[in-house]
Amino acid sequence: MKSGYVISCCSTVDLPKDFFEKKNIRYICFHYQLDGVDYLDDLGQTIPFDEFYKKMEDGADTKTSQINVEEYEEYFESIVKEGKDIIHLTLSSGISGTINSANIAKDMVLDKYPDRKIEIIDSLAASSGYGLLMDILADKRDQGLSFEDLCAFALDIRNKVQHWFFSTDLTFYIKGGRVSKTAGFVGSMLNICPLLNVNIEGKLIPREKVRTKKKVSQRVVDIMEERALGGKDYSGKCFISQSACREDAEYVASLIEARFPKLNGKVMINDIGTTIGSHTGPGTVAVFFIGDQKDD
Repeated sequence: MKSGYVISCCSTVDLPKDFFEKKNIRYICFHYQLDGVDYLDDLGQTIPFDEFYKKMEDGADTKTSQINVEEYEEYFESIVKEGKDIIHLTLSSGISGTINSANIAKDMVLDKYPDRKIEIIDSLAASSGYGLLMDILADKRDQGLSFEDLCAFALDIRNKVQHWFFSTDLTFYIKGGRVSKTAGFVGSMLNICPLLNVNIEGKLIPREKVRTKKKVSQRVVDIMEERALGGKDYSGKCFISQSACREDAEYVASLIEARFPKLNGKVMINDIGTTIGSHTGPGTVAVFFIGDQKDD
């Protein structure tokens, strides 16, 4: 069903390019640097993800930068010129300040196009959890929800998108300061895989320390059973994103599909993109589903 508005997001939803086309979702790209060279976080089009993570493993320096006001202004204006209103969800404010640039650009565009509507919403989400949120919103739009009703729905459902992830390589968590050097060294020696989630404020929070990859994989599935709507009868979608550890992600997906027989389709496995991946590095598996309200 066609609507008079566009739903939009940032490239940090970590979904494949054809998914945006299939679901009619617009997006704008973050930026990153690889050994001092600037690139767009363009869903792996310029540098394939396997090549990106190989460079990280080999010691390449990575930095990320958010979308600036001018880029947002140009992007929003290109859409309102089509006679469309915009609902744009940003990467979580608990991770990035990009929402501030989006709001400034919104005001600039509406000054020129006062008859249009632009709503900026903090997704409180990241990676394919952000992607799962956009997928749900696209379905609701196609079901005929109005601009205002979809905005209200987004503000509610964003608090129920569960993000749970673990890493088998602590190198980049140590580099980014999320794990101390001492804890990282001890964790690596003891084969500890930290388990983290995203809280109600959209921030990354360490939750548990689990020894061995197999046990942390099983623990994630147990948490999903505890928290997913309907428990084992969960009938929503489940997305996974991974950084250069597809076998690990496939193992977790197989556990989920065995545990949740009413799941809406197969688990969708995506690549963690270059923006999020610059901070996680290789070896991260993240699981996303709809459940209870997020933790504090």
